[in-house]
Amino acid sequence: METISGEVASVDTITPIKGMSSGVHLLAKTDKETISVHLGPAWYIQRQDMKIAPGDKVEITGSRITFQAQPAIIVAELKKGTEILKLRDGDGFPVWSGWRRR
Repeated sequence: METISGEVASVDTITPIKGMSSGVHLLAKTDKETISVHLGPAWYIQRQDMKIAPGDKVEITGSRITFQAQPAIIVAELKKGTEILKLRDGDGFPVWSGWRRR
């Protein structure tokens, strides 16, 4: 796990691999790099109170991976001001697993 801070450059809904459901993805611009950040499924992210837009200052904690030969971060937690969006637990388990069964 690592934590980066930066500014949201863009927010997109993408389908990472054919057959997968669409997910919310953003580009975060830090002092060192602009990195691809994967939040989670669009249906889950869109139901959260926190809205993320280009220009937002954020702090992202997650796991650095290589996706399609590029560095990316799978988000566990995203902070924007005083708001915190938890997406995965310490083991990387998504909080939305079983969400629909509540």
